[in-house]
Amino acid sequence: MEYIPAKTIVTATKSREWFGIDYNMNIYRGCSHGCIYCDSRSDCYHIEDFDRVRAKENALMIIRNDLRRKVKNGVVGTGAMSDPYNPFEKELLLTRHVLELIDAFNFGAAIATKSTLMLRDLDVLQTIREHSPVLCKVTVTTADDALSKKLEPGVPVSSDRFAMVEALGQAGIFSGILLMPVLPWLEDSEENILAIVRRAHEAGARFIYAAFGMTLRGNQRDWYYARLEQLFPGQGLADRYRRRYGYQYECRSPAAAHLWKIFAEECQRYKILYQMKDIISAYQKKYQMTQLRLFDMIEP
Repeated sequence: MEYIPAKTIVTATKSREWFGIDYNMNIYRGCSHGCIYCDSRSDCYHIEDFDRVRAKENALMIIRNDLRRKVKNGVVGTGAMSDPYNPFEKELLLTRHVLELIDAFNFGAAIATKSTLMLRDLDVLQTIREHSPVLCKVTVTTADDALSKKLEPGVPVSSDRFAMVEALGQAGIFSGILLMPVLPWLEDSEENILAIVRRAHEAGARFIYAAFGMTLRGNQRDWYYARLEQLFPGQGLADRYRRRYGYQYECRSPAAAHLWKIFAEECQRYKILYQMKDIISAYQKKYQMTQLRLFDMIEP
């Protein structure tokens, strides 16, 4: 494992609109999952050799000091840039130890991952949950295991991730699905979207947050097109993207409006949350009420 220097790791977010997260952190840099659509390999993030995982040097000490200096407690998010549960985490235990620090300093945690390794840390998540919000976001973009293995070769197949959501829910952890990206002409079918909602319901998912399309920009675009040609030879998918989207950053599915309609209807039918404000309210409500009761008790 190569270690890279860092001065600070836990940084304040500009807005709490993204899942009510107050702070962000990335313990690792780069990712070995090999997902063909990953936005984090874009040039704008300046991550050279993105598929090589590196860890932040002295990460635990830096994060401990970062948390100690925070004037206000809140929810610490991780997984936005690099999955905190890459294969090296199994031995390094950095993410686990960081969760222990989050627990010790009475912060909450919001984790995004595709890896079932998160279940290893279920005991720590349950302990954090006793005092602060915990949110587990599991990315699933297709209900088809064979397709998920092509698109996301370095992680467990979709059915294993649904099983993780079920296990998290049974342990009392607020968890659900990140249904993004939804790749045009590969995943943006009514059949796939309805299957994901149904499987999420069967797994007891509390929420599904969806975006019917993907992003494409420098370096990421070239990588994606090369993978399309390799994995789906003779189908002309890369040329289809070029004609439809050119150099657009946001590439919405041609069927986005219809997919959103059926997605929302199906979520309502199964009583699954799908609006951001409702998700934030649901997983943080208990702790906000506890704080209000505490304030009432200490008022003169």
